[in-house]
Formats: sequence, structure tokens, C-alpha cells
Amino acid sequence: MGEKVSIGEASRRCGVKVPTIRYYEQIGLLPAPPRTEANRRTFDPGYLRRLAFIRHARELGFEIDAIRTLLTLQDDPHQPCATADAIARARFAEVEQRIDSLNALKAELGVMIESCRHGKVGDCRVIEVLADHSQCTRPHH
Repeated sequence: MGEKVSIGEASRRCGVKVPTIRYYEQIGLLPAPPRTEANRRTFDPGYLRRLAFIRHARELGFEIDAIRTLLTLQDDPHQPCATADAIARARFAEVEQRIDSLNALKAELGVMIESCRHGKVGDCRVIEVLADHSQCTRPHH
């Protein structure tokens, strides 16, 4: 079945903090692992793969509910992948929207900085725009 490791070693191998591992267990993303006679958790390679899957999904910005669904799909690999595809497409759309928003923010900051070069604070466009959102060149950023 493979080597079983402690929660600290699981944390180190998967790059997930110990309290986060406990949290994932608490919310049901990870099953409760077996315990030793001393009541210490032990983690086998399958558990570590599942934990690494969750960490990677979180790094990609997937929400807990989406990860829960993806884990359910992973547990039954004979299902069609339409649900997994839909989850990934939704996350992709969120990322695209975030990029658009960040590009608008970048443009707005560029305008503020360019119009304020080396003046006095009383004439500072940065201060003016931050004080009055209606002076922004874009309504949403």
C-alpha cells in the first residue's frame, strides 16, 4: 500500500500547511485518515495524491465546491468529462474577466501617473482621482 507518513510530513511533501489539512478533513474534501495507537494521523500515497490535487486546484483558483465536484469526478473515472470541462471553462471565464479588470486598472493608474508628474500635491491628479471616482477615465476597474 506504500509508506504512511505523519501530518507534518504530508504537509511538507504536498506544500499544504497542517491547519489547512485539518480544515480540508473537517469540510470533507479529505477523508479522516487512519490513526496510530497514539492517535496520530497517518497518510498513505493515495491520500497525498488527493491532497496535492486539492493544493493544485486551489493554486489555480478553483473554489472549494468546484474542487469537491472535481474530486467526486476523479473518484469515478468512467463518467463523461462534461462536468469537469464546464468547471474549467467557468474558471477560465473568471480569469479572463479578472485580466480585463486588471488591464483597466493598469490603464487608469497609467493615466493618473502620467498626468501628475512632478507637480505639487495640490495639483496632483492621483489625489484628485482617488478622492473622486467620477474623474476616472473608466467606470469599472
